Amino acid sequence: MDSNTIKMNNNHGNKNEIKENLIKVCDSMNLKGYHSKDQIIGYLVSGDPSYIPRVDNARNMIREFSREEILMELLEKYLENE
Repeated sequence: MDSNTIKMNNNHGNKNEIKENLIKVCDSMNLKGYHSKDQIIGYLVSGDPSYIPRVDNARNMIREFSREEILMELLEKYLENE
């Protein structure tokens, strides 16, 4: 392994909890007219929690997991379907 390469720790939170959490956050935002996918991408890329509205506690719910945990789960699910 290259000595400059950082190895990610893959001991992440419960995958079902991450999925359930994201579904709740998306549902809350969609009910209020937000484009949930765009908002979540903005949050994941920037780290700025203001992309996620406070409606139905969505901002706090998404921050229960690190952005890395969420991205890892999304990537794993995407690659499973290949």
